[in-house]
Amino acid sequence: MNIYERKNTELIKEFNRYVREHPEFADGIPKNAVVVMQLEGNAKFNQWSRRLAKTHARNGQPIVYIHIRKLKPLRSRIERLELKRVA
Repeated sequence: MNIYERKNTELIKEFNRYVREHPEFADGIPKNAVVVMQLEGNAKFNQWSRRLAKTHARNGQPIVYIHIRKLKPLRSRIERLELKRVA
């Protein structure tokens, strides 16, 4: 998996979380649409993502661009840790 594939996977996961929390947002996405992640400030990723979408879209299939303006830093959900050292 290359760096763009990893970034795309991360953005799709975040988008899915967002839609679960804001289901009304998904109402604007046509059925069977190809959803394209676009990340502000990352022109190379955005170009790669658009090119990928065009290769996957069938004739007449709608393409929807999701422009992500800002991502909060990832935070761990771990509440407690324990470190055990061996020798």
